[in-house]
Amino acid sequence: MKHIINYIIKFLLPENEHLAGEIGYTNDEKEFEKFRVIIRPSGFFDKENYGKIFSLPKLPLQKIDNTEILFGTPEIEQINGKIFVNTDIIASSFFLLSRYEEWVCSDVFDEHSRFEGKKSLQYRANFLHRPLVDEYVVLLRKWLKITGLEPNEPQQQIKKIFFTHDIDFLEYYRHLRGFFGGMLRGANVFKSLQNIKNDPAYTFDFLVEQDAKVKDAEKIYFVKAAKKAKCFDYPQYNLNGSDFQNLAKFLQKNDCKIGLHSSYNAFANPQEIKNEKIRISKAIAKDVISHRTHYLRILPPNQPEFYTKAGITDDFTLGFADVAGFRLGTCRPVRWLNPQTLEIENITLHSLTIMECTLSNENYMNLDFESAFETCKNLIKEVKKHNGELVLLWHNTAVIPNANGYQRELYEKVIEKCRM
Repeated sequence: MKHIINYIIKFLLPENEHLAGEIGYTNDEKEFEKFRVIIRPSGFFDKENYGKIFSLPKLPLQKIDNTEILFGTPEIEQINGKIFVNTDIIASSFFLLSRYEEWVCSDVFDEHSRFEGKKSLQYRANFLHRPLVDEYVVLLRKWLKITGLEPNEPQQQIKKIFFTHDIDFLEYYRHLRGFFGGMLRGANVFKSLQNIKNDPAYTFDFLVEQDAKVKDAEKIYFVKAAKKAKCFDYPQYNLNGSDFQNLAKFLQKNDCKIGLHSSYNAFANPQEIKNEKIRISKAIAKDVISHRTHYLRILPPNQPEFYTKAGITDDFTLGFADVAGFRLGTCRPVRWLNPQTLEIENITLHSLTIMECTLSNENYMNLDFESAFETCKNLIKEVKKHNGELVLLWHNTAVIPNANGYQRELYEKVIEKCRM
């Protein structure tokens, strides 16, 4: 456990890692003299409790300084220049960062085997819209100050922006099923056949133009690479065909990266993730290290090896499909913490802040335009407050001109907000 505890303490001290030695996580009185801030363990990590269903936090949660406590109590004592804290922010942080609830529970998954956001503790306790772990960072700085130390105060700004786009459909009408489906609906499929840029799904010029308005933002397009595609993975596009190859060159010319959009089917056959990663890397003649799963169908928290063995170093999947917010309790990049092995895995998680269809879909949040934009503004404000990363996902098919829905206009408004 020591390496996990040390990692979390440092994670709670951004720009103040040099003060990690002043924080103790112990009930051993012999150890107290070493530290300025002593956090008393709540018993969460004890063998008789850890991994059991009864170890989950109980609602309603207690609070300290208006911040929810998952484990421990709000009592704090000042004794001889030291702070003794009963609020177990170490266990509370680990619970969220490691997806512990998803590992322990087995009855809160939807029809796509995804952990349901509206059944999560974050949603039920009404703090999903706030990065709770990052609020613990503020608490810890406050406690250090009380002891006479002067921790650095990070500037309130968005540290990094990722504009990400999943290419579920490269085009609508230039494959067999799409062609006949378009004919039945009266679409001008022949115009698409003449030039892919006439296809409604080809919105890449618009996305590249919008994303370029925000200086220093990183742009990633996640591409499907399954050898065969059926059901939720359909349609498959030819990675070696001219349509994709021309798009890849266009994206790379405009400083956009390409990542792997691992298939829906790979959730049940995770050994395919490596094969898909090899396939997309070969197609663009460049090693692909960024990743997001199709349908946000991420593997369980105790199965990271299928990603690490594939050579994936950065994942952008971790948001709830059904409700927007901070699934991991943070807006900062964090290593994958395996709750079963207690290992710190060699993959960095970039929490997904907003996915466009989460806001608008009837089976998700079902928000109107004004409510959706307000939700975006509030989440962006939280990221800025905690000096975090903003990760946005808009599918290329969501911004089709003159289509039903507000996503094209909303994206333009969000881009403008990011510029400010």
